[in-house]
Amino acid sequence: MKALHYLAIVFLTLGFVIAAIPQNTTHPYKLNPEELLEQVNSGMQYFSPDVIADMIINEDPSFLLIDVRAQDEYEKFHLPGAVNIPLSDLLAEQWRPYLNQDIRHNIFYSNSTVKANEAWMLTVQLGYKNNYVMQGGMNYWAETIMNPEAPEMTSPDEEIAKYNFRKGAGMKLGGSVETELQQTKQTAPALPKIAPKPNKKRVQGGC
Repeated sequence: MKALHYLAIVFLTLGFVIAAIPQNTTHPYKLNPEELLEQVNSGMQYFSPDVIADMIINEDPSFLLIDVRAQDEYEKFHLPGAVNIPLSDLLAEQWRPYLNQDIRHNIFYSNSTVKANEAWMLTVQLGYKNNYVMQGGMNYWAETIMNPEAPEMTSPDEEIAKYNFRKGAGMKLGGSVETELQQTKQTAPALPKIAPKPNKKRVQGGC
């Protein structure tokens, strides 16, 4: 039943993506639905919360977290360093230089993975590179990083090491999600400056 539920979500998301991309866009579709579904099933678009937590703590400049939730959700709580580009605004021309670039990895996230995957699929269909998704979204982040479950004493060493990392990362990044939600609105970080890519001249005619 879980597999059928997952497939239903994937196909609904694919339908959203196809419908959301303007028909008169200057960017042709890059993948057909079957190819896009294959990429979704591969899971290669995901960054795990553990990897992202490590990148945040080490102030890794090679990535940018993009919160695709509504602005009010973002202002209540967002991951450190994340910027807000709501899914509904993703196709706005002002965001193209940030989404269509080869400088760093953009990592979309939302409460689950639905909206973040929609953002990723849209950018894939537009031919943009270096866009990814945080695995599990904020819900999984809260479960794994902010409130990790302690393993049994007889657990393998790697499970204990993973728990110790998550516990330390959660403390360094501000404690539990519940504590963060009680705090006042956070200041949104400034977007990094990126020179827009010039639009390539298209050959007249054709489909």
